[in-house]
Amino acid sequence: MNKMPMPLAGICVTALLMSAMISSSAAAAAYSAGAGSRLEFTGVQAGAPFKGVFAKFSAAIDLDPAALATARIEVTIEMNSVDSGDKDRDGTIRGADIFDVAHFPSAHYLTRSITRTATGFSAIGALTLHGVTKDVPIEFKFTPGAAGATLIGTADLKRLDFDVGHGDWKSTEWVADAVKVAFSLNLKPKA
Repeated sequence: MNKMPMPLAGICVTALLMSAMISSSAAAAAYSAGAGSRLEFTGVQAGAPFKGVFAKFSAAIDLDPAALATARIEVTIEMNSVDSGDKDRDGTIRGADIFDVAHFPSAHYLTRSITRTATGFSAIGALTLHGVTKDVPIEFKFTPGAAGATLIGTADLKRLDFDVGHGDWKSTEWVADAVKVAFSLNLKPKA
């Protein structure tokens, strides 16, 4: 009869318990963006700032501040859902010279690392926009609550780094290269 030595049995039981605790902790830290979440950008056209909002996007967040090595933020944006409050401008933004949504219907962001800062958190992730993938850092605050959490932050990027702007829109004389992104996510636990 093969009996497992007592110390080995204890190690196995401890490993199983730790595995269960890690799995339960990871599940508790998994969220998706819920109602009231907002993703917007601010650009400058002809010297005047304007805002655009993406009405359709999804976000999956796995974030436990005590386990940042396994944390991740993933966002997919439907580029056709852009709304800048100006129908003509929105048509141009969706068109071939700017976002070219016919060929690039979505944008995708996925973090590679998340670290704690003096004011919250910082992350580096890959943004794929208009067929170009580049690293974009984000700064954010994460606040867990009884029924979910909030994640609020910003990012700065340059549109020309992502080949956004062709023809007359490539020049920064009329549309600035710098774009500020802001997000406010109401997070609900994943089922």
